[in-house]
Amino acid sequence: MENSVMRAEYDFSASKPNPYAKKLKKQITIRLDETSINYFKQQAAEVGIPYQSLINLYLADCAERQKELKLAWV
Repeated sequence: MENSVMRAEYDFSASKPNPYAKKLKKQITIRLDETSINYFKQQAAEVGIPYQSLINLYLADCAERQKELKLAWV
């Protein structure tokens, strides 16, 4: 087994940006009402994926389609 020793310096001048960086997920905190959470939990259980993943897929679909939200304050 090789002895792993850190070098004093590394040369990153030929490095390239990660092509998958835009697809990485970022952890955030978001407040959702209980009815919405329960809806996505139920839907997620039916398809067998975590509800957070299902919410992400739904939001990603909205973003991809440039879906505009129609709000009417009453």
